Amino acid sequence: MLPVRRELIRDPRLHSILDKVEAGTRLSFEDGMACLTTGDLFGLGRIADHAKKKKSGDQVFYVLNRQLNPTNLCVLTCKFCDFAASKHDPHAYEMSMEEILAHGSEEIDEIHIVGGLHPSWKFDKYVEIVRALHERWPRLPIKAWTAVEIDWFTKISKKSLEEVFTILKDAGLVAMPGGGAEVFSDRVRRELYPSKMGHERWFEIHRTAHAMGIRSNVTLLFGHIETLEERVAHMIQVRELQDETRGFYSFIPLEYQLGTTKLVERGASAPDGLRTIAAARLLLDNFDHIKAYWVMLGEETASVALNFGADDIDGTIVEEKIAHYALAPSPIGLTQRRILKLIREAGKIPVRRNALYDVLKVHDFGVVPDEDDARAHSLSQL
Repeated sequence: MLPVRRELIRDPRLHSILDKVEAGTRLSFEDGMACLTTGDLFGLGRIADHAKKKKSGDQVFYVLNRQLNPTNLCVLTCKFCDFAASKHDPHAYEMSMEEILAHGSEEIDEIHIVGGLHPSWKFDKYVEIVRALHERWPRLPIKAWTAVEIDWFTKISKKSLEEVFTILKDAGLVAMPGGGAEVFSDRVRRELYPSKMGHERWFEIHRTAHAMGIRSNVTLLFGHIETLEERVAHMIQVRELQDETRGFYSFIPLEYQLGTTKLVERGASAPDGLRTIAAARLLLDNFDHIKAYWVMLGEETASVALNFGADDIDGTIVEEKIAHYALAPSPIGLTQRRILKLIREAGKIPVRRNALYDVLKVHDFGVVPDEDDARAHSLSQL
C-alpha cells in the first residue's frame, strides 16, 4: 500500500491527523471537527481512503438484499419522517402475510426488516413475520427491527429485553439494523422526536443484543438541524460503545431527505456527505465497515465515497420505501450489475457478502461476468 503524499495535503490540521493514522493513534473530538470543516476535501479523502485500505485494501462490500417494511402505521410523529402514517392517511398500509413472504427469495443473501410501531399489532405479529420468513426461506439471513421497535415490543408484550431477543432469535432473527439512532443529542431529540426513546435506551438495547450474540449496525441521520459538533459527539459515543461490546458491523451515515418535512431549506451537499463519511472512517478506528448508503447519498456520491473511506455500498434493496416517501431522488432499487459498475468505477474490487458480512464471492476487477448478468436480470424481476 502506497503512503499518502504529504505534499498533497493542504490543510495543516490534516497533517496531524495523517500522523495519527500512520501511528495507529486514536483521533480526538477536535480532529473530528477538523475533518468536517476542512476546505481540503481531496486531502481528507486521501487520508480516509488510506485508513480504509489499511483495513480491507481495495475491497468494497455489497449485498443482494431486499428491504421489507411490513407497515407504515406508527404511533410516533417524528418531525423528520415522511414514512409514518396514521390509519386515516391515504398512504397508510399494512401488508398481508402473503405479501410479506413474497419479499423472500433464493436469489438474495439478506432481508432487512423495519417498519412503523403499529398501534394494534401485538408482539406475536412481529415474531410471526420473522418465523414465517425463516421457515419459508431457511437459508436467508434475517436482519430485523430497530432499537425503537425492540423498545416498543417490550412495552406491548410486557417482556424484558432479554426475553424479547430470545423469542426473536428462536424465530430466526440473526442481526439488527442500526436505525432509530438519529443523532445522539438531547437537544435534537426534544426538537424533532420528543416521544421517541433517548440514546441511553438505544445503547441499552444494542448492548443487550450484542451480549446475546446478535450483532448490529448503527446509523447517523445528518443534514438537518444537528450541528457539526453533535455529529462528532455522536460518532465518539458510538466508538465508546464499540470499545465495550465489539458488536457493531458497520456505521451508516444517513443523509436527511427534505421530503415534505423540510426541516431545513437545503439538504446536505455532496461534499458534506463525503466529509461525514471520511470523518466516520477516521474517528471510528474500531469499526470494520463504513457504509455509503446509495439510497440517501445518491448513486454517484456513494460511488465517490468509496474513495473517501467507505468500504460498503449496501445492496440491491429492490423496493425501498422510507427514504422514497421522503422524495429521495435515487432509484427504488438497483440491479447487481449496476452496483458492480459503481464499485468498479471507483477503482475498487466488489465483494459480495451476506447480512453477517460473510464473504460469498470476490469478483475480478473489470467486466461483469456472464453469471453476474444472469443474476442481475433475475433480481431486476423481483
